[in-house]
Amino acid sequence: MCFVYRLVAPRPTFAQTMTDSEAALVGKGVVIVFGPVADPKGTWGLAVLEADNEIQADACGANDPAIKAGVGFSFEIHRMPQVTLRTSVSK
Repeated sequence: MCFVYRLVAPRPTFAQTMTDSEAALVGKGVVIVFGPVADPKGTWGLAVLEADNEIQADACGANDPAIKAGVGFSFEIHRMPQVTLRTSVSK
């Protein structure tokens, strides 16, 4: 089962004003895909992760180094009822 993990930054200008210590927290861990989303309301992180259930997915979020650092990040978990994966990348 796949889940969308939304990492909410502590401020709307996070992508532009991130400190070196904040940058070291972002994107660590094991997920299928992770990256920033350039939302006009404020950049946030998107990950797709695989877990057996919502409890396990929530635990992944709670154990994210950015969350555990206690510097203002929060997260949301949303179940993906269906996932389609590409088998190859076009060049």
